Amino acid sequence: MAKTTTYSFTDTTVTFSHPAWGNLVANGSGLGNIAITMTTDRTAHDVSADGSVMVSKIAGRNGTIAVNVQQTSLVAKRLTALFNYLVAAPAEQWAQLSITINNSLAPDAITATGVAPQKQADKQFQAAGQQVTWNLMAADIQQD
Repeated sequence: MAKTTTYSFTDTTVTFSHPAWGNLVANGSGLGNIAITMTTDRTAHDVSADGSVMVSKIAGRNGTIAVNVQQTSLVAKRLTALFNYLVAAPAEQWAQLSITINNSLAPDAITATGVAPQKQADKQFQAAGQQVTWNLMAADIQQD
């Protein structure tokens, strides 16, 4: 008999934590989707004239986290408030944000540290409400 697994985005909790600003816990309400993209290639090849290959193992766990939220959601409002706080805060607070992503049905968890917004989310205004994307850059992303 085939093994069956279950996934539900509503079982996903995202926690944004900043030591001076506080916490924002989002578990479905207003969230559209979250995408984690690792930035650093972990392997590089150098090929010599005779065709021999030198393989380099590269350290680096940095990347981006794209958080899509409904433009009228509490999450969108709080992320805007966080951005405005960080813009006005001393520079040493800029990348002190951490993000944890857990899904109670999945065995993996993601923890990102050294997180800062790439820029303020773009806004759209039209007949129907939209989602806005917050692109966050992380210095270290650990995936269990």
